[in-house]
Amino acid sequence: MLRTRKSSLPAAAPSRAMKQTASKKKRPYAGDPKYALIFRTLHRQRTELLHGAEAVVEQRPGLDTFPDMNDQATAEADQNFALRIKDRERKLIKKIDDALDRMATRTYGICEGCGENIPLKRLKARPVTTFCIECKTRQEKAEQAGG
Repeated sequence: MLRTRKSSLPAAAPSRAMKQTASKKKRPYAGDPKYALIFRTLHRQRTELLHGAEAVVEQRPGLDTFPDMNDQATAEADQNFALRIKDRERKLIKKIDDALDRMATRTYGICEGCGENIPLKRLKARPVTTFCIECKTRQEKAEQAGG
């Protein structure tokens, strides 16, 4: 029987980017069963947003120079609008990733304001939420009063 000698060199640690990519791959849900549907919905939504972003990057036309100033301004306004939408989608992907991470650490569904459970009905309506209705209402009132 052949014996193999183990290398004395330590195995290379995976890079942070590799870890993030691996952690974002679809994995079976092992958390609270009442959140399984939300987990699948979040994964599907994340996948759709990423595919949409890839399509925009691949098909993104350069701004043409138009002889008419109004046409040029319209084209630039349309591009700015599209970029704002993509930025909002990027922020939503971040919120989805955060929600999936909370599911993995079993902290999903716990209000960051009061520490109580967020009602399942609210989580189904807004799966990326981190606050219960009462705490979110208080937060919005404070923001309105301050700004």
